[in-house]
Amino acid sequence: MAGVAGRRKLILGAAAAAAGAAGIAAWRLWPEQGLWNPCLARLPQRLAAHELVRSAWAGLDPLKVWDAHAHLIGAGDSPSGVYVNPRLESLLSPQHYARRVFFLNAGCAHDPPGNVDRAYVARLRNLLDAMPRGVKLLLFAFERTHRADGSPDLERTSFHVPDAYARDTARSAPDRFEWVASIHPYRADAVEALEAAARDGARAVKWLPNAMEMDPASPRCDRFYAALARLGLPLVAHVGHEGAVLADRQELGNPLRLRRALDAGVRVVAAHCASRGQDQDLDRGANAPLVESFELFARLMDEPRYAGRLFGDLSAMTQINRAAPALARVIERSDWHARLLNGSDYPLPGVMPIFSLEHLVQLGLLDPAAVPVLGEIRRHNPLLFDFVLKRQLRSGGRALPATVFETRAFFDRP
Repeated sequence: MAGVAGRRKLILGAAAAAAGAAGIAAWRLWPEQGLWNPCLARLPQRLAAHELVRSAWAGLDPLKVWDAHAHLIGAGDSPSGVYVNPRLESLLSPQHYARRVFFLNAGCAHDPPGNVDRAYVARLRNLLDAMPRGVKLLLFAFERTHRADGSPDLERTSFHVPDAYARDTARSAPDRFEWVASIHPYRADAVEALEAAARDGARAVKWLPNAMEMDPASPRCDRFYAALARLGLPLVAHVGHEGAVLADRQELGNPLRLRRALDAGVRVVAAHCASRGQDQDLDRGANAPLVESFELFARLMDEPRYAGRLFGDLSAMTQINRAAPALARVIERSDWHARLLNGSDYPLPGVMPIFSLEHLVQLGLLDPAAVPVLGEIRRHNPLLFDFVLKRQLRSGGRALPATVFETRAFFDRP
């Protein structure tokens, strides 16, 4: 045990030194709940039975509650096929190293050398034990960065989680997991890979264009879009600024670049509702000024022709760097609620410095009386914390309705 504790102290201490450079803990004060997820065990009964938790589940059918945005990560120390860029494992690249350690700590998979992949999945199962039967996570695969010729570029890839690993992990616990494929549209075999994923039960396809380097507005995506529409699979695409992984092409996260997929008949989920960053207003031409990415997302949501095709997910929107002003807007826009899907962006709810309950109180979105209990829940179960927190949010006299959390129907294949 002393060896494990010493190793943890060394790793986390190095990451703390790197965190300033990475900007992960860039907040005005010391984080409310410290830097590190304590990874406490099973939720105590007094919290599980707390009125805050019981009221969060009131009016919901657990069989319909699917967390629409959860990441499957690891170290590749099992037959998973997970790839981690060496820069993320080297103190010579402190920003990348810090990100990796924060994410592994958030998923409580930072201690066991040679067992990270298994520990991460075991922790997910443990967290889900505190949820009613029927609740599931959609586990995301994560595609590599690709060059313009369609070949993978590992040097510019942060990490890679193969479709097969996401599929097999979901199959290992079908009562708790579903899976989402990640396929680069420039691949020569992109359509064939998509058809195989659909046969294997994938519920959607995930893109992070800023990091994977695909342009959603490119004609090169047309064959892929046609296949998505034919198969009835939605596309979950990150929009807005990306800061969690290596991302050299931030302009590819512009929400307006999704028009091509929408016009091709694809159901598109704009991850995080573009709640961070600025993008060019491409509707006004190539030399148009930068505007808030969220405003471009809102423009698309308000176009009648996209009413049945464009959706937004709420993952990460309660973070310090995303909450204002987008979170209040999505709560107050009751006309959008039928098109919003809840997701946790797990393991990010376990990255302690990037959330501030007091900040949400200051924004008028959270009752101060809920803060102590929510903070205590988070130390045991960041996944439950994310869910209960969102059920507590209020703005302009409105709350997020049950339909936002009952996402299963959206991902059920026609």
